[in-house]
Amino acid sequence: MSSSQLLTVTEIGLYCPAGDFYVDPWRPVDSAVITHAHADHARWGSKKYLAADTSSQVLRIRMGDKADIQWQPLRKSITIGGVQVSFHPAGHILGSAQVCVEKDGERIVVSGDYKRQSDATCLPFEPVRCDTFVTESTFGLPIYRWPESSTVFKGINDWWKQNQAQGKASLLLAYSLGKAQRLLSGIDQTIGPIYTHGAVEKLNAGYRASNIALPETTYVGDVDAKTTDWSQSLIVAPPAAAGTSWARKFGKLSTAMASGWMQIRGTRRRRSMDQGFILSDHVDWADLLKTIDETEAQNVWVTHGYSSIVVRYLNEQGLNAKVVQTEFTGEQLVEDSSTDAPAEPESQADA
Repeated sequence: MSSSQLLTVTEIGLYCPAGDFYVDPWRPVDSAVITHAHADHARWGSKKYLAADTSSQVLRIRMGDKADIQWQPLRKSITIGGVQVSFHPAGHILGSAQVCVEKDGERIVVSGDYKRQSDATCLPFEPVRCDTFVTESTFGLPIYRWPESSTVFKGINDWWKQNQAQGKASLLLAYSLGKAQRLLSGIDQTIGPIYTHGAVEKLNAGYRASNIALPETTYVGDVDAKTTDWSQSLIVAPPAAAGTSWARKFGKLSTAMASGWMQIRGTRRRRSMDQGFILSDHVDWADLLKTIDETEAQNVWVTHGYSSIVVRYLNEQGLNAKVVQTEFTGEQLVEDSSTDAPAEPESQADA
């Protein structure tokens, strides 16, 4: 069976005819196999879902109690219509997994979103040898090369302490699912009190329930904003909170964003940020190529971001690469319902 028969590209996502299921479909379907809990991969409304059991806490928070989800242990195959399906760590966020689809000696791996840098809040990426590898290319340009995470965390700690000395609150913007928890796990919690936006705190609970160690945090809505001294605090919130009345209640503050897009000069200025930290939950250029090489795949399907550029490069290297169009474009500078947990309404945040 060829890869074009085992997995096909349709108007609602990748479809496996033999197993009659979709991988990360963009519309409700009868049977969906999910790589991870971000909303551009885990869409609401399907009749049933299959996902890695390591994602159970956060995916349940995102999908709600009514979603029919079957949990599958990592690296163990389940047979669906004669097709072997298994999940393997992707290193993107808690519970993120690659989906391996195999039948008649043909193996396709759909990576979803992934990264290769160390992250205390999720299992590291595990390369899976395959015939066809479906990869993202959100940051698929040679200019994107990530600094060491420890260097980034030191920069955040120094920024926080500098703000304290100037009597400013430190507002750190990051996606509420995955990036926020990674930041919390890496910063120095002894510097001062840590507060969170409701969207972040809700998902912190899912991480803690999954036995991921996070520092003590306080939901902003649980304290009196008028009597709280915010000047020593770090406040972690989704990007959509920037510039809102919710953010203005902290008084004098410095605003920073943690994102791979901070690699580009001018991005911080255009976003009106005081500081930008280069921290991404996606692969950079070097790790993208390293991963493709480690899979030993001869066929590479490239989605998101700079897919046409990556495909051209891979074809020049002798691989059989092609662009796979998707409805979503990968990591965005502004968090919304298509990329991650939506920002909490200000009325709720002020409660």
